[in-house]
Amino acid sequence: MSALSHQLIRRLLAAIALLTCVPLYGSDQKWLQISSDHFLVVTDAGRKKGHEVVARFEQMRGLFSQLLMRQRVRLSEPIEIIAVENPATYAQLVPAANSQAPAFFLRSEDRVFIVLNTAVQDSWRAIEHPFAHYLLDYNYPPTGQWFDEGFAEYFSSLYFTAKTELGSDPELAWPGQSFYSDPNAGLKSLTEILDSPVWLSPTDLLEMKNRVVNGHEGTHHTLFYAQSWILLHYLLNQNKLAEVGAYFDLVENQRLPVAQAVQQAFGMSPAQLDQQVKDYFHSLKALENSLQESKTLPAPLTPEPVRESPLPMLVDEVADSIKDLPNREGDALVAEMALRIPEHREDAFAQLQKLADDPKTETAIAHRALAWGYVQKGDSKKAFEELRTALQINGADPWSHFGVALAAYHSAQKGTYVQGLANTMESLHFVLDEFREFAEGYNILGWARLAGGGGNAAVEAMKTAVQLSPRDEAYQLRLARAYLAAKKFDDATGTLDRLQHSHDPQIAHAAAKDLEDLPFLKKYGVTPEEQAARKQEAAILAKEVEESEADESDQPPQASAPKEPPIDKRSVKFMKGKLLSVDCSHAPAATLSVSDGKTTLALRVRDYKSTTVIGAGEFSCAWKSVLVSVNYRDGGKTDSDLVSIEIQH
Repeated sequence: MSALSHQLIRRLLAAIALLTCVPLYGSDQKWLQISSDHFLVVTDAGRKKGHEVVARFEQMRGLFSQLLMRQRVRLSEPIEIIAVENPATYAQLVPAANSQAPAFFLRSEDRVFIVLNTAVQDSWRAIEHPFAHYLLDYNYPPTGQWFDEGFAEYFSSLYFTAKTELGSDPELAWPGQSFYSDPNAGLKSLTEILDSPVWLSPTDLLEMKNRVVNGHEGTHHTLFYAQSWILLHYLLNQNKLAEVGAYFDLVENQRLPVAQAVQQAFGMSPAQLDQQVKDYFHSLKALENSLQESKTLPAPLTPEPVRESPLPMLVDEVADSIKDLPNREGDALVAEMALRIPEHREDAFAQLQKLADDPKTETAIAHRALAWGYVQKGDSKKAFEELRTALQINGADPWSHFGVALAAYHSAQKGTYVQGLANTMESLHFVLDEFREFAEGYNILGWARLAGGGGNAAVEAMKTAVQLSPRDEAYQLRLARAYLAAKKFDDATGTLDRLQHSHDPQIAHAAAKDLEDLPFLKKYGVTPEEQAARKQEAAILAKEVEESEADESDQPPQASAPKEPPIDKRSVKFMKGKLLSVDCSHAPAATLSVSDGKTTLALRVRDYKSTTVIGAGEFSCAWKSVLVSVNYRDGGKTDSDLVSIEIQH
């Protein structure tokens, strides 16, 4: 079927939906929520199809583990899968850039949404490429783009029958997967491209940067994708992952030239490696057979696999739990996803507003989704109002709690006042109890702790964020700045030195600037910019005082106003340990005895009722033998004051 036919069908279905007055995203579906060990599916397609969807994702995760020999596979950004049965509903949801695909993959700031049209058999295959990128981001060290794209293309050939089938050409247009390419566009499959005698030189391939615009890679029918695919094909099937790891250590960490790194890691020159890959390609008769079969009528539904192996697990072996979702919740969840698609945002916002305004359809989901929309508009006030309502409806909803943290984070990034820092940290702990491998949650927790003056506590959070998302250089930069705040200058220097060689110009510039300012920071305790700002503030204050004194010289003498209390210049430090006891005998003042096993501190509190407490509803004089993290102003063992306390559960 041609691309034009697909477009006509899609438009016809959308028109039918409008003419029959089907509301946006539907309202007559019976929604189910189906959960496995690692994935959550919201569907109106019934239990059988919903279970198959969740099982396929468990199988893909298991295969990734096998291919790259990862004993533990992290999903460091939560995933929600929406599987819809009605093609008209799906046609209303699909982004224009994915209009030919029966599934799409949507990465947002808080989570990943995967939307499937279950009316198309095996629609999950359409998102294998972006799903491979997602898994690499959280489970594999930084690599060259040839590796990432080559692996994603190789993973895109995955098909589950009675066995795991891999290695076929993922860009062949088969009747069952005609969405992969437009046969009328004159695009060649990867096999056809590689049949040409002209290949990129191996060093050019290994150094090439793939152009991505607004998250879209563009066509995969290019020599770069074809050679990256067959190179990964060769490396995986010849068991050369150890050599690949050695190569990337030489290039990324030791910064050796590509040709020298290839020679050391693989024991051959780039030209010799290139020839071995070409010989390997020409030995794969299944690829040529599939290419010829694709031109026959009727063509097979799937290409001939190059590699077959046992399934990671059978569909029936995947355990799940199921619960009914009220229509109002299912509709709100779908609209919440659609809010992330620019061309659908206005309609989704109106749909959510309608759901939230009607007591019969109002849910915490609708209000938290509206809050996300207001955050994107820069309206923090309305965002917090919606989040308060969401939490009143469902105080246990983790995404409403994360919305509080996200709204505070965005308001601070835009230079406005940080609202409710203690509430932000408490909300994040609620979220991280639910999603223990949520990298962005730890990143915002690190930011909040840094903003609150807890350098050491920020280091702890950012180290976890970097571990969960090893490729995110923005996280690494924040970790370096947490090291600086904690006066761990050697650790900061090592991280910044790596980042100043980043391929991201903004990261590289920021890291180089921090390294340049480091001697000044060590000497004066502030950066040059902070020092200049303080001098400017002091000059403005002196001028205001001078003008005030001049005005007062003409006035009769008055009783002098009480002086402002002096600014406490003691450094804020962090300790993680055990709260031994609390003495409230001079209430509202209190003294806490806290020990990390080596040192025991007596921390004073002027008024325990106004103390910042995280992880508990309020301060308690009955606390004893409780695990805590504390920020305090250092005055020694007996003259220190508590800034904040976090109860560890």
